[in-house]
Amino acid sequence: MPEGMNIEVAHKLSEQDRADRAKRRWEEIIEILEVLVLAVAAIATAWSGYQAARGDGRQSVLYGESSRDRFEADAAATLGEQRLAADASMFNAWLQARAAGDRELQAMFVRRFTPEYRSAFEAWLKTDPFTDPAAPAGPGYMPEYRSPGLEEAKRLNARASAAFEAGTATRETADRYVRVTVVFALVLFLVAVGQRFRLPGVRMGAMGLAVGLLVYGLVIAATLPRL
Repeated sequence: MPEGMNIEVAHKLSEQDRADRAKRRWEEIIEILEVLVLAVAAIATAWSGYQAARGDGRQSVLYGESSRDRFEADAAATLGEQRLAADASMFNAWLQARAAGDRELQAMFVRRFTPEYRSAFEAWLKTDPFTDPAAPAGPGYMPEYRSPGLEEAKRLNARASAAFEAGTATRETADRYVRVTVVFALVLFLVAVGQRFRLPGVRMGAMGLAVGLLVYGLVIAATLPRL
């Protein structure tokens, strides 16, 4: 074989060897990148799934607290209304005793008033209700009247509403974590599909899309509240 032909063959073999080494280097780089993306996506998927599960549990707890407070508020309101009804009944009896001029019976009814109603009753008498038509209709209409049961019911209802709203907000946050989990799952799918191709353009395209979705998902997850 002529010497020039040998040199040409050796040159072509050298070029082929360099091309093979470059191809293997490219494959090694893309494989390392795929492993890194898979690792980050897998951790992020587990994290967002964990947050979504915590959100579901937290929502159940908050809704349970809201229901409990509603029941307690209903009980407190019922007790407060019963106490007010009893006071109003004795007040009507006091009016009848006053009309009859029975001071002893009037005093007895006043002693039977609840403490909060008695305070309002005394303030009501100072308005000169029997001569002033603008006076309140009774002690229950006085600003001094405070029913512990009704005020407790108001407080419990407010707390129940706050717990319910917090539970709803937690549910919405958990739903957003679920959506982020879907994004991370799509990243895993794209990387897995990209590994099936040997064409550099297709594989790099799939990897680029996967990296873009991964960054997007990580940014969204970083802005969500921790549950």
